[in-house]
Amino acid sequence: MSESTVLVLGSDPPPKLDRLAGRARVVHADAATLADRLPTADVLLAWDFTSDAIRDAWPARGPRPGWVHTASAGVDRLLCPALVADDTLVTNARGVFEQPIAEYVAGLVLAMAKDFHGSWEWQRQRRWRHRDTRRLAGTHAVVVGSGPIGRAVGTTLKALGVTVDLVGRRERTGDAQFGTVRASEALRPLLGGADWVVCAAPLTDATRGLFGPETFAAMRPGAHFVNVGRGPLVDEDALVEALRSGHLAAAALDVFQQEPLPSGSPLWDAPGLIVSPHMSGDTLGWRDALAEQFADNFDRWAAGEPLHNVVDKRLGYVPVR
Repeated sequence: MSESTVLVLGSDPPPKLDRLAGRARVVHADAATLADRLPTADVLLAWDFTSDAIRDAWPARGPRPGWVHTASAGVDRLLCPALVADDTLVTNARGVFEQPIAEYVAGLVLAMAKDFHGSWEWQRQRRWRHRDTRRLAGTHAVVVGSGPIGRAVGTTLKALGVTVDLVGRRERTGDAQFGTVRASEALRPLLGGADWVVCAAPLTDATRGLFGPETFAAMRPGAHFVNVGRGPLVDEDALVEALRSGHLAAAALDVFQQEPLPSGSPLWDAPGLIVSPHMSGDTLGWRDALAEQFADNFDRWAAGEPLHNVVDKRLGYVPVR
């Protein structure tokens, strides 16, 4: 293959792309220049995975990149009708974020069960306040999203003694880790028996607004909710109401409908809510891991070999085989 043009969307240059030297010319674009530069690119690296610029700039006709890679697990920010319809390959960062996010969720669940927030608050007030906390082993979690992140979350919680029901788009039996993966239609009945409900689903037309007033009402009183999927999966006003009413004991959000979260959002003051700035998968060295993953896949692209992590653009994620 002759020298390719790799167009990088983002102002923060990725590390380790010197591996492409002699095989690719690396150029950069921002939201303002992306549309003009897309027709000249063979490959597009969406390094700024928080940008919606690709959806707005993707050409409906004419030259366009043959491959788009996003440095994120979700692809909802870049898929648009023109990109879904054409033959451009889309790949994602599957394999980088799963275990860090699972560890983050486990930390949140432990913090809620052991009332770390209460301990910090009583310490701040210099008050000695003994309490009984919950034992995690023997509790029940429903993890929504049966992709790699949901599976890692479920496996990590199981290691802590939690019984886990994994919910996906469709039912699958004979799963080596979870026995039966439940279909999305089974979610509502499962919620009433869950101490912990973790959302790790991709954002699609079918999952948008999945957690709203009826879903929260179906949860057991005193349940806990965590979202590490995408912000629009959750009706945030309904979550605030479920916390204020006391129906939910606590919740944690790492993703939001609007990011950064506005200072005037009621989420900041919602009782029992932990707010974190979309950081559950970001551990030391994550940018290097993302760049190496792209470079490895570029090696395959340059050699004419099948790419890893190819997204089914109509589903909106990499299918589990």
